[in-house]
Amino acid sequence: MSGMTELESRSPVRTLIVDDEPLARAHLRSLLRERGDVDVVGECGDGRSAIDQIKRLTPDLVLLDIQMPELDGLEVIREVGPEAMPAVVFVTAYDEHALAAFEVHAFDYILKPVSRRRFTQAIDRVVGLIRTDAKDQSPADRPLAALIEAMRSERSALDRIAVKADGRVLFIRVGDIDWIEADDDLVRIHTGKSVHSHRSTLTHLEERLPASKFLRVHRSTLVNVDRIREIQPWFQGDWVLILNDGTRLHSGKSYRSKVREYIERLT
Repeated sequence: MSGMTELESRSPVRTLIVDDEPLARAHLRSLLRERGDVDVVGECGDGRSAIDQIKRLTPDLVLLDIQMPELDGLEVIREVGPEAMPAVVFVTAYDEHALAAFEVHAFDYILKPVSRRRFTQAIDRVVGLIRTDAKDQSPADRPLAALIEAMRSERSALDRIAVKADGRVLFIRVGDIDWIEADDDLVRIHTGKSVHSHRSTLTHLEERLPASKFLRVHRSTLVNVDRIREIQPWFQGDWVLILNDGTRLHSGKSYRSKVREYIERLT
């Protein structure tokens, strides 16, 4: 935006909305409709489509959900490239502790459920930055690369998972999880007698959960090692894991060695 003219600085900020929930996109769109300084040029519901539309539409601003299936918001930034990304306001259900990284790097975010007051503050701020030639600011003022690294650290220390249910956001403590199973494009998180569906992949969750506490035993099964009561040999080199509540989980062919290595570490 170098060399922006006075007319260009007053033109509406071209905005892309990215969120996997249609109702959430509609809410953001309705809030933006009240403004004369923002023009919604597109919307999409997943990370892969977001990358395509960012490259095709070249918006000035992206309202970007962090937690999406397949590719999340940070992965969208990594694929597009921090230097090529438009201005970003994150829309997220992350808890305030995890969001410390955003504040440290002076990046704005909107916490779900989105309130009109907080939304207005964030959009006023980013529109002001864009219109004062935000791309000519120092790298410290546009810290997308640093933000990605910070959030990687936050992920390595993840202690809760935000799960959407019946219009609410439930926070499940990692230590309360017994095991997790893949179910098509969802995962099912087992905590005691409760089962919570979550839009994610098992591989994505495996990367976010502490490796010392969670063991992948099957392409569709991730188990909290603190819940394992015993492990028994099964047919053809497989294993059956019996949890404290009696649940029986079977290892898969590709994960036999991981179970064996886990046993060997403890013997």
